[in-house]
Amino acid sequence: MSRSLCLTMLAVIVSVVTLIGCRRPAEDIGERGGFPVFHTSDCLPDITLVDQHGRNVSLASLRGKPVLFDFIYTNCPGPCLLLTAQMKQIANRLGPKLGTEVRIVSITVDPEHDHPAQLLEYASKQGADVSGWLFLTGTPKQIDDEMARFNVIRQREPDGTVDHVLEFFLVDANGNALLQYLGQKADPGRVASDVERTAAREPVTGGHSGN
Repeated sequence: MSRSLCLTMLAVIVSVVTLIGCRRPAEDIGERGGFPVFHTSDCLPDITLVDQHGRNVSLASLRGKPVLFDFIYTNCPGPCLLLTAQMKQIANRLGPKLGTEVRIVSITVDPEHDHPAQLLEYASKQGADVSGWLFLTGTPKQIDDEMARFNVIRQREPDGTVDHVLEFFLVDANGNALLQYLGQKADPGRVASDVERTAAREPVTGGHSGN
């Protein structure tokens, strides 16, 4: 194999690794549909975003309760709708604990288009405009900075469409990422159990979650 071909293949591999961030092979995911996160980035920094009702929300102000994070955009043709539907199942399982003991935060990956009005319309159509569930937007740099804390990136295809982020994350009350789930592989019941155990200060990062 020529040196130039080797270098080309290496560049492709590096690009793929960069794009997938901290994703794992399917065999590492396990029954809960996710795996522990071991990086130590603070996922609840002093960044002020704007929610679906036009209110300023400092991510640092969310400390004290575990947070389930996902990344969506309102013009998404399908995958984001499925992810939001899954998060709604989790919200339904959490019941009155959502908002009082735990939170869900959905951050747009298309802040150029998704302003509070668009986020509110999306949340309302999906039945997700409920207490304890925030849909947040901000400047592109703010969104990029927050996503980097989860080792995921925001990017567009050549035709301008936005790439999907199918992973979502459980963050503890101190802002530490605990678990990363892979989209539709995650079981809503197990995820809700993980969130509840985290709220109760019980360990969830090893083995399987109780349910």
